[in-house]
Amino acid sequence: MNRGSRLLESSDQKIELARLNLRAGEKAILSSAFHSASKYLQKGLSLLAIDSWETHYTLTLQLYDAISEALFVTGDFVKLSDLIEEPLRHARCFEDKLNIYNNYVRSLIASGNYEECLDMCISILLQLGEIIPTEVTEDIYANEVAEVKKSLEGKNREDLLCLPTMLDASKLAAMQFLNHALTLSFVFKPILNPIVVFRMVEISIQHGVCNLSAFAFACYGGWLVSFPTYDFDGGYTMGLVANDLMKMLNATEIIPRLYSMVYGFINIWKEPFQACLGKHVEAADVGESTGDMEFSTTNLMLYVNMAIYGCGIDLRNLEKDIQVYMRRAIRCNQIMLIKNMSILYQLTLDLMGFNHNAFSLYHPGMSEETCFADAHQHNHIAICRLICVKRKYVAFWMGSMDTAAKMCKLHKKYCNASSGRLVSIINSSFVDGMIALYFARKHGDDEEEWTALGESTIQTWSRWAECSSWNFVNKLNLLEAEYAFLKKEDGTAIAKYDASIKAARDHKFNHEEGLAEEKAATYLLHMSRHNEALARFKNAKKCYEKWGAAALVERVETAISVLSPLCVCP
Repeated sequence: MNRGSRLLESSDQKIELARLNLRAGEKAILSSAFHSASKYLQKGLSLLAIDSWETHYTLTLQLYDAISEALFVTGDFVKLSDLIEEPLRHARCFEDKLNIYNNYVRSLIASGNYEECLDMCISILLQLGEIIPTEVTEDIYANEVAEVKKSLEGKNREDLLCLPTMLDASKLAAMQFLNHALTLSFVFKPILNPIVVFRMVEISIQHGVCNLSAFAFACYGGWLVSFPTYDFDGGYTMGLVANDLMKMLNATEIIPRLYSMVYGFINIWKEPFQACLGKHVEAADVGESTGDMEFSTTNLMLYVNMAIYGCGIDLRNLEKDIQVYMRRAIRCNQIMLIKNMSILYQLTLDLMGFNHNAFSLYHPGMSEETCFADAHQHNHIAICRLICVKRKYVAFWMGSMDTAAKMCKLHKKYCNASSGRLVSIINSSFVDGMIALYFARKHGDDEEEWTALGESTIQTWSRWAECSSWNFVNKLNLLEAEYAFLKKEDGTAIAKYDASIKAARDHKFNHEEGLAEEKAATYLLHMSRHNEALARFKNAKKCYEKWGAAALVERVETAISVLSPLCVCP
C-alpha cells in the first residue's frame, strides 16, 4: 500500500494509511525491528496534512512518539534532533511532550551532551514537582541522607515488596527523568548521584512502586556498599529486593539497568567475580531486544571491565569479544560508551604487547591522549577516572613505578562520589597500596606518606576480605607480604606471598597469581636467594602466558635472562 500512496487523493485515505503505518511501526518496535519501524513511521508522518495537529491530534502525537523511540534505538540522533521541534511546539500540554523529551534526553546521553541533558532533566523534574539541587553542600547531602533513612526506617525486605503500585502519572514521569539523571550524574556530576537515588527511593515508598523502583532500590544498595558507608549486608539485601520486585512486577525490560547495578556494583562484594560475568551478557542481550541500547552497551562495558580487572580472562579471547562489543555500540551510536570500551580495549592491547591505537576503531583522529584532554575539558569525570586507572594499571604491571605513582596522584582528582564502585576502581585501590609500599621501601623523604597509604589500604582490604574472601583475600595477602617486606619481617613475608599465590590459584585469578609469584621473586632476589627467585619468575611467566599478556611475559623473560647466570646449578 505504501508503494501506491502517491496515487491517494482523498485525505481520509491518507489518514487511514498513516494509521496502518503507525500500527505496523508499533508492531515492529515490539518485535525489536527498529529500522523497519522507523521506515513505517516516517511514511506515516509523510501522509499527514499540514494541519494534522488540529484535525488528527492523537494520531499525529502517537506517530511522533513512536518514531522518536525508533530513531533513538537505531542511533539516528541527528534526525531525532530535527524531528522533536514539531511535537514540542504543537503538543497541547506538558504531559504530551514527555515521551518526546524522554527519547531526546536518551539521545543526548548517548551523544555525551551531559551538561545540556542534566539541565533539561532538572528543568523537567521541576515542572513535575521535584526540586533537585544544582549544587550539593555537606548540609544538603546530610539532610538528604537523613530523609531517605527516615523513609526506610522500620521497613524490612517484605515490607518493601508489599508496597502498592504507583499510579500517579506525574510521579511515574518523575521516576523516568530521575532515572536519566542517575546516568548523567554518575558520569558528569558524581556528588549529585546519591541525591537522585534517594529521591527515587522516597517517591517509591510514598507513592508506590513501578519498574524503575527496582532500579532505584538497586542503586540505593550500590550506595550502601560504597565509601563511607560500606554496609555490604544492607546493600546486598537491597539488591535482593530489587531483583524480587522486578520479578513480581514482571518488569523484564528493566533487567539491563537492574543487572548493571546488582551484578556490577553490589554482588561483587559477596559473590565471586566470575559468577557475575554471565549476567552482564544476559542483560546486554535483553537490552538489545527491548531497545534499551544505553544499558545493553553498559553491560557489555561492565563485562569487559570485570573480565580484565577482576577475573583475568584470557586476553586473546577477550580482545576478539571487545571488537564485537564495540561494533554493537557503534551500530547504535552510543558514543560515550564507545569511549569507555575503547579505553578497556587499549588496556587489553597494551597488556598483549600490541602497539595499536584502540580508539581508531571508531574515531580515526582520536587517541587515548586526545580522549583524556576532551573529557577533562568537558568535565566528563568518569572518562578521566577510567583513563587514569587504566594508565596506572598498565604502568604498575609493566614495572614503570614512577609513572604509576604519578597516575596514583592524578587519579585522586577524579575521585568517585557516586553510588557504586566499578571493579576497576576497587582494584585501583589495591594497586595504590602496592605502589605505596614499593615507594615506602625506597626510604625517601615521602616514606611516611607512602607507608600511611599502604597501611590504610591494608585496613580497607581486611574489611573487604571479610565480605568476600574469594574476591579479595589473595590481594590482601599480597599487600601484607609487601608490608612485611618493608618492615623486614622475613618469615611473615614469604608466608604471605605463598598465601596470596595459593588463593589466586584456587580462585582462578591467573593474572594475580602471576603478580604474586613475581613479587615473591623480587623479594627473594632482594634476599640474595637467586635460585628460588628464578623459580618464582618462571612461575610468573607461565601465569602471564596463560593470561595472554605477552608484554608481561617479555618483561619477565628479561629478568630471567639476567638472573640465570647468577644462579647455582643444583
